[in-house]
Amino acid sequence: MSLTGRTVLLIIPGGIAAYKALELVRLLKREGGRVRAVLTEAGAQFVTPLSLQALTEEKVYTDLFSLTDESEMGHIQLSRAADLLVVAPASADILARMAAGLASDLATTLLLATDKPVLVAPAMNVRMWTHAATVANLATLKARGVSVVKPEEGPMACGEFGPGRLAELPVILEAIRAHLTPAARPLAGQHALVTSGPTHEPIDPVRYIANRSSGRQGHAIAAALAALGARVTLVSGPVTLPDPAGVAVVKVETAAQMLAACEAALPAEIAVFAAAVADWRVAEPAALKLKKAPGAEVPELHFLPNPDILATIAQRAENRPRLVVGFAAETHDLLAHAVAKRLRKGCDWIVANDVSDRSGVMGGAENEIHLVTEAGVEDWPRLPKEAVAGRLADRIAAEFSGD
Repeated sequence: MSLTGRTVLLIIPGGIAAYKALELVRLLKREGGRVRAVLTEAGAQFVTPLSLQALTEEKVYTDLFSLTDESEMGHIQLSRAADLLVVAPASADILARMAAGLASDLATTLLLATDKPVLVAPAMNVRMWTHAATVANLATLKARGVSVVKPEEGPMACGEFGPGRLAELPVILEAIRAHLTPAARPLAGQHALVTSGPTHEPIDPVRYIANRSSGRQGHAIAAALAALGARVTLVSGPVTLPDPAGVAVVKVETAAQMLAACEAALPAEIAVFAAAVADWRVAEPAALKLKKAPGAEVPELHFLPNPDILATIAQRAENRPRLVVGFAAETHDLLAHAVAKRLRKGCDWIVANDVSDRSGVMGGAENEIHLVTEAGVEDWPRLPKEAVAGRLADRIAAEFSGD
């Protein structure tokens, strides 16, 4: 999905994440896109016009009242010459000014004067992100048609933890692609079912058995399939991630609930089972919290196997998805286990990844996978999970390209 011939007007306000705009420029240029940059006064405290000019290979715009710029182009022409306006990182301040319709500097004047789509990628302190004013401003902007790439949750430069971190650049890039290549939606008309996250199997009202899954890979796959035009149903176990934009999300706790939600979502042409489902559940969860008392015996837990969601869907006689993709998360003998699992479960593909402690994959930001198909094994390089999702979505789209 090349961006050749498409122009992005990138507006960079102030914020510690502003330095990431430089890498976003590089990614857009690598895709063949043209990038013009507008740097606010606050943004210039974090990145320099010279850096942006070197990467964009274009003049960087900063001043609303530059007579030279007005005679050569004018802020009206600049605001409408691009195919998409992107504000990244979008601070609480610029979101507020956009919502109020202010035109107090070049950036906000361009945003008010444009007739082109606008995409914002917010980044700010967690308390600013959750403040009622910011929530209301975002609701106003969404109602006006502004697209939002939600921030992620994690540690911040201010020392706090929570939602407000700028979304990963591959996620922002995918959102830009979706705007600039609307014709490149090869999965339009296809329904994709995706599972993500762990399951929580109760021991008692306060304890449970689970896997160490963040859900990041599954959520990224759901978003990537949606970006290619698929109608996506995401069945998610308990995670702290925001719901992917444009995706129908069904939230569950246990493996039994996840299977029921998957069966209810059928029929689907594509099914990707990325969830880390607990293999066993406690046969009889305690109705009250199990208490530890001096001299008391350690309670015995009796387990039953959980339903095999992948095999159940892959081996259906009716309403079996045309393409069923499972995951094999292994700590040793990765490929041997993955090849055997594909045959045993009856699925079409297996995405195999090493989740041993040394890999850092489980709960981490990157993944290194091997795609096991009937034709053999494809070894993919280590990539951000969002990039893995995009590549897998493209691979799925290629499978459907003959339709």
